[in-house]
Amino acid sequence: MMRLTPVILATMSILTVPATAADGSACAAPRFSDVGWTDITATTAVANELLTALGYSPDVSVLSVAITFRALEQGDTDVFLGNWMPLQEPIATPLIDSGAIEVAAVNLTGARIGFAVPQSTYDAGLKTYAEIDGFKDRLEGQIYGIEAGSSANETIQKMITDDTFGLGDFVLVESSEQAMLAQVSSRMRQNGDVLFFGWQPHPMNLNHDIAYLADGNDVFGPDDGGATVQTVTRKGLSTDCPNLGALLSNLVFDVAIEDRLMSDIIDKGMQPDAAALAWLKENPETLARWLDGVTTLDGQPGLAAVEASLGG
Repeated sequence: MMRLTPVILATMSILTVPATAADGSACAAPRFSDVGWTDITATTAVANELLTALGYSPDVSVLSVAITFRALEQGDTDVFLGNWMPLQEPIATPLIDSGAIEVAAVNLTGARIGFAVPQSTYDAGLKTYAEIDGFKDRLEGQIYGIEAGSSANETIQKMITDDTFGLGDFVLVESSEQAMLAQVSSRMRQNGDVLFFGWQPHPMNLNHDIAYLADGNDVFGPDDGGATVQTVTRKGLSTDCPNLGALLSNLVFDVAIEDRLMSDIIDKGMQPDAAALAWLKENPETLARWLDGVTTLDGQPGLAAVEASLGG
């Protein structure tokens, strides 16, 4: 019998063990949910550009928040980059705590959510949540939210139902992000007053002279709406697709990145994929961090593949 020397053993290991942790074919087409918020559309576009360059074929579906979490729980979608916390705690936390879905990363810190008003309304005296009721007539008894079924709207409606801060006689106006901001812009052009759900990062904070209300008793989270955003996945995704999981855990943004991406989409009218591609080409230094330990679908060095794709 041939003696297996250390050199032979080492050679056999090289021949039999893959050099990289390539994902299998079942991981080739990861399914993403986009709930129609520009920040999530933008970050999802970045993820898709990276995955495409790595040889994957990502698929994006536009779903409501409620359907997104149901789909994650049932394994009908794989990834959601938009779990705003603590805003979405009521729907997300039970699923996370039970292991039905998993947190891959906190992809954004320094975010903020809450009620906002034009600076002129703020200067007129509407500076805190407790002062909203005194401005009811000027606000026409309306609070502008986002799309029906969102956690933000559910929180606002609960405030109305519970008469929190005296809001019992107010009406929640549900619409899309774009429709809400169009209404805000219209009211501001007329020097009118309007109360709406705002958040950072978002170009609204650059394009409009607005202010956020204070002393909200943590209705939208600690520090008057301080928030983080998580990447959540279906159960077992990082185990089934470790390379995809590595990318998702590395994919961390900041407010400046998202402000730029959203501004290109909203203000310049760029398509999300074009905005993402342009940002990646202009900021190649970010790639090394995002692609650390990440390979192509077939196991080749990920950074080199993405750099070659962006340079083409």
